[in-house]
Amino acid sequence: MKNILLLGASGSIGEQTIDIINKYPKEFSLVGFSVGKRTNKIESLIKKHKEVKYVYLIDDALKEELAIKYPNIHFYSQKDGLAKFTIDAEFDMCVDALVGIAGLEPAIETLKKDKILCLANKEALVTGGHLINDLLKEGHGSLYPIDSEHVGFAKCLACVEDKDTIDHLIITASGGALRNVPLDKLATQKASDALKHPTWNMGNKITIDCATMMNKGFEVIEAYYLFNYPAEKIEILLHDESLVHAMVRTRKRISYVDYSKPDMHNPIEYALFLGNAYKEVRTIRNLDELKDCHFHTFNPERYPAIKVARRALIDGPSRLVALNAANEVAVNAYLEDKIGYLDIVKLVEDAVKSTPINKYPSLEEIKEIDRITREKVSEVINK
Repeated sequence: MKNILLLGASGSIGEQTIDIINKYPKEFSLVGFSVGKRTNKIESLIKKHKEVKYVYLIDDALKEELAIKYPNIHFYSQKDGLAKFTIDAEFDMCVDALVGIAGLEPAIETLKKDKILCLANKEALVTGGHLINDLLKEGHGSLYPIDSEHVGFAKCLACVEDKDTIDHLIITASGGALRNVPLDKLATQKASDALKHPTWNMGNKITIDCATMMNKGFEVIEAYYLFNYPAEKIEILLHDESLVHAMVRTRKRISYVDYSKPDMHNPIEYALFLGNAYKEVRTIRNLDELKDCHFHTFNPERYPAIKVARRALIDGPSRLVALNAANEVAVNAYLEDKIGYLDIVKLVEDAVKSTPINKYPSLEEIKEIDRITREKVSEVINK
C-alpha cells in the first residue's frame, strides 16, 4: 500500500490520478491533497477518502472554517506554503500535478524526504532540473515522470539492449489547435481559437503551450534532465492522431515506438506502479508501418518557441527560469486578450535574452529570477 500526497487534485491530471487510486484501493491510499481555486472539490474528496489527513488550499479564511469542521485533518493555506505542507505530511509517494513553478519546491522537498516523486509538473525540471538531479545523484528519493512523452521514452529505452546504438530520441507533437492556420493568419488568432486542441483535453495554460509548442520546448528540456541525453539529439515530429507519444531511433535502423490512445490514465498508472505497468512497445523500421498514423516534418518557422527553449537550455538554468516565468505571464495575458498570439514568444525571447547567465542558481536565486522576470514582462504588457 502506497500512501499518496496529491498536489493539484482538482486539475486534469489530479482527477485522473484519483481515478487510479479508486481503481486500485488495495495498492494506493490518498492521505493528502492540494487544490487551487476549485475549493468545491475539497469536501467531496474528504468524504470519499476517509484516510485523508492533510489538505492544502489557497484561501486562508476557508482553511479556518474547514479546520473547525474537520478537526482530525491538518489544513494548510497560502500563508503556510506548499513547501511546509509537503514537509509536514506523512506519505510514501507524491504526485506533483501542479501547474507552474509552484511545483518546484514541493518536488525538491519530496526528494529530500527520500520519497517517491511522480512528476507531472513540467516546470519543476525546466526551472530546477539541476537541483533535482543533484538530489537524485546523492541518493535522495526516486523520480518517475508522468508526461506521456517521457513515460514513452522510459518504456522505449528499457527495450534497447545496446544503449550505444541509440541515434535520436523523438518527441511527437500534435501541433496544437492552430497547426493548419496559414502563417500570415496566426497574428489574428484569439485564445478561443488556440484552446480548441485537436486530441487532448487539458487546462487552458498547457493548451496554449501546445499551440505555441512551448510545451514541446519544455519536454526537450525535461528529456535532457531525465535521461541525460544531449538536447541536439532530441527531435520533434508532428503527428496528427496523438497515438505515438515517443520514439527511440537506433543506428541499426530500428525504432522503438510507444503507441497508445491519447489518455493520461496509462502514463499516470505507469508512474504510480514505478514503471511496472504497460510496457508494450512496438518496433518498426519505417513510419509507413504505422498505417493509422500521419506524420509531418516540424516547421521551426511556425513554432519559434522551440528555438527559444533550446537556446535557453544551452545558456543555462537561470535563463530556463526566465523562459518559464515569461511564458506563464505571457500566456495568461493572451488568455485575457491583453496581447496577441505572436506576442507570446516575442515576450519570452526578450525576457530570456535579458536575463544574466547563472549556470547553477540556488532555490532562492531561482525564486528571485522568477520574480524579477514576471515583473519585467508584466510591465511590458501593461505599457
